[in-house]
Amino acid sequence: MKYILSLDQGTTSSRAVLFDKQDCIAGLAQKEISQQYPRPGWVEQDPEEIWSSQLTVAKEVIAKNAAADSIAAVGITNQRETTLVWDRSDGRPLYNAIGWQDRRTAALCEKLKQQGHEPIIREKTGLLIDPYFSATKIKWILDHVHGARQKAEAGRLAFGTIDTWLLWKLTGAKRHITDPTNASRTLLFDIHTARWDPQLLDLFQIPPAMLPEVMPSSPLDAHTDKNLFGRPIPLAGLAGDQQAALLGQACLQKGRVKNTYGTGCFMLLNTGDEPVVSANKLITTIAWNINGKTRYALEGSVFTAGAVVQWLRDALGVIHTAAESETLAASVPDSGGVCFVPAFVGLGAPHWDPWARGAILGMTRDTTAAHIARAALEAVAHQVADVLQAMAADSGIPISQLQTDGGAAANNLLLQMQADFLQIPVARPKSVESTARGAACLAGLAVGFWPSIEALSDHCQMDRVFYPQMKPDKVAQKRAQWKQAVLRSKNWNNQQENTTP
Repeated sequence: MKYILSLDQGTTSSRAVLFDKQDCIAGLAQKEISQQYPRPGWVEQDPEEIWSSQLTVAKEVIAKNAAADSIAAVGITNQRETTLVWDRSDGRPLYNAIGWQDRRTAALCEKLKQQGHEPIIREKTGLLIDPYFSATKIKWILDHVHGARQKAEAGRLAFGTIDTWLLWKLTGAKRHITDPTNASRTLLFDIHTARWDPQLLDLFQIPPAMLPEVMPSSPLDAHTDKNLFGRPIPLAGLAGDQQAALLGQACLQKGRVKNTYGTGCFMLLNTGDEPVVSANKLITTIAWNINGKTRYALEGSVFTAGAVVQWLRDALGVIHTAAESETLAASVPDSGGVCFVPAFVGLGAPHWDPWARGAILGMTRDTTAAHIARAALEAVAHQVADVLQAMAADSGIPISQLQTDGGAAANNLLLQMQADFLQIPVARPKSVESTARGAACLAGLAVGFWPSIEALSDHCQMDRVFYPQMKPDKVAQKRAQWKQAVLRSKNWNNQQENTTP
């Protein structure tokens, strides 16, 4: 057995990556997938496109680089919170996958807060009440898709985040399973007892029969259907994408922190064997469960990061590729006083305002596309700085360096801005495939492909470290301007929107 196959199902693409015994990438295939925006604040995806794209790249990377009988195991990592409900009898989804960015349940979340439910949810799940998480999405489907609730109560429907959907399909509809990293993102899972919580299921009116079995992140006990790859292959490791990236970045010790620059930004701090309660609106989550041993993390989620570069490309048309954003932004020495708050789907941590909307402030007749592009990159760095400051305050741990990964981490200008705003070094590894690497680690450990997590940490080598260059008084000025702009974007769209499909 020469390889571990990592399946990395993300918001905008499905990827398959082969890792060899030396933890090096031996093959990679990727296919972009689409998102749908049927109404303002709504984000959906086609479940069958997600599945077909992931299967396509898995078969492609095997065909080009390896035989199926050389693969020791498969690890899976996935976009989290995105919610599907399907019929157990035929496997057909009742509705599109409702994306993690979707805000259609904002009014319901506000009602639950007003009714006083947040403290008990916070205590049990480590989460805040927000449309980001899966429970209100499940309830929306049951309440708005004809016949869905009756089928659910009769035990005919299955709920899953993307990992569960892929495992259902990969096992030929034989296994309906998830792991604690994904279960802990639903508002339904008690992170202290590691069980689905009956009180929360009752609150959200979700029948228990819909829920998947929760298994350890490693080992995961499942196999691919033999008809997919010519032989059954162990499905041995599973983690949500950000937890997988924490592991892939070798943040194994308490106090290590990483930030992933993807469609959104997701910062996780390893807090060890005990969950840390946040006083600054961060969330407490499960980092992983290996052989029954749970590690916890503090997390801050930024909803719009790399997506703002996509907006510059697709909506404004000022760039043709994402990589051009760095060149355009670097063509001016600063943003010319422009401040961009990309709250297209509200604001995540530490603000948690689903009613916030995007704003570009400070424009004059001299403002150019380059100034807006530079302000867009600054916005990503500002949002990450907001989260890290909250994280340091919650944990009481001095954070001396930030690890990075994700597609936008290739942008040198962005990471230099990040180091400036944080006033600490920002490190980028040689391989930015941290998410896929984390899933591969979990699968490889389960089948003895690698001896231990610690043995893998030596393989995580740095490509470049960015050091602060901006003077502290200039940083303070820009950070103050940013905070004023955020205030102006908040509570912009606070009205109950039409929620019928």
